[in-house]
Amino acid sequence: MELGFLKPLFARPGPWASVYIETTRATEDAAKIQKLRERSIATQLIDAGADGYTTKAVMARLAHEPVAGTPPGRALFAAGAEVVLDVPLAVPPPAGEATWSVLPHVAPLAALRGDAPACLVAYIDRTGADLELRDGQSRASMGQAQGKEWQGRGHRSIPADRYEWHYRNKVENTWNETADTIAAEIVQQWPQSGAELLVLTGDPRERRAVYNRLPERVQDVTVEAEGGGRSPGASPSGLDREIAQACETYTRERLRRALERFHRGRGKPGEHRESSVDTGPGEAAEGIPAVVDAARNHQVATLLITPEASDGGRQVWIGPGVDEVAVQRGEARAMGVPRPEQARADDAVLRAAAAADCDVLLVPEGMRGPAGGLGAVLRWTM
Repeated sequence: MELGFLKPLFARPGPWASVYIETTRATEDAAKIQKLRERSIATQLIDAGADGYTTKAVMARLAHEPVAGTPPGRALFAAGAEVVLDVPLAVPPPAGEATWSVLPHVAPLAALRGDAPACLVAYIDRTGADLELRDGQSRASMGQAQGKEWQGRGHRSIPADRYEWHYRNKVENTWNETADTIAAEIVQQWPQSGAELLVLTGDPRERRAVYNRLPERVQDVTVEAEGGGRSPGASPSGLDREIAQACETYTRERLRRALERFHRGRGKPGEHRESSVDTGPGEAAEGIPAVVDAARNHQVATLLITPEASDGGRQVWIGPGVDEVAVQRGEARAMGVPRPEQARADDAVLRAAAAADCDVLLVPEGMRGPAGGLGAVLRWTM
């Protein structure tokens, strides 16, 4: 899970109302059930001490359908009588949950939002490409890359004999220029799109030409799909299946590599290794003290969380700054925090990780993850 979308939550003070609610409506009495769910959320917020204005803001938002339709669930985060973030969930929460705390309770998102990477899809033909960003259940146009119009286009026949080579050469040059244009547009859009996977679909010859013009760093996360194109006759369902399969393969391989680095680089449970000689390229942190220390120092490259992270609910001490987090209150005071407050360890670490543009991966049940449920692959060691 990429954490950039959470940054607005950490740019303002709390306390925060954090709500996780199922929104599936597959039964005849779905509307009645949804009202009961919302009533339960209101009761939980009031019992937790949430102010009336913020509670009303949450309930008003829940009364309206999200813009993207009806997902299996929603997560809402509100403070100061305003809903700051409304996130569709790929998985319905096991139970409606509402909390009131100094930090937004974002940790459940790792399991509920889904691990599917954001995809930039390029629908390619020999005249250009349409670009689309797919992020979870949402799709957004990212514009077009329009190739050069060849002046001979539209001729009913190919010139014969001595002119044929010149004709074919001009056609090839036009196609190559179009591939250059498409590749340049993709490279320009790539950083700002937030995509992790690039899908090229459409004309086979042209998409291969585009792929060959991409920088290696983008080629490494690029797949070609047969099922789509710019023409009205393209098969969207076939393309959707290919993209879903590519996302699943990407996610599985990304987790495999991260766990391999983590297990190779970790020390004993709770120990933060100091020497790069001992750990090699897979340097890691495991246990609350080590992970908190790494998060505070912006060392975390990838944060690893298990579904039932026992260490996640432990209390740590925080200040208003995103990287002001410590295991002991005295440690927080020594960092210059005048009035440290307690918060969940997982939420505090995720706040620091989001500020440092880290990635978060959920380690499924049955896979050997970090002890206590929280671990990190590090960018560097002290």
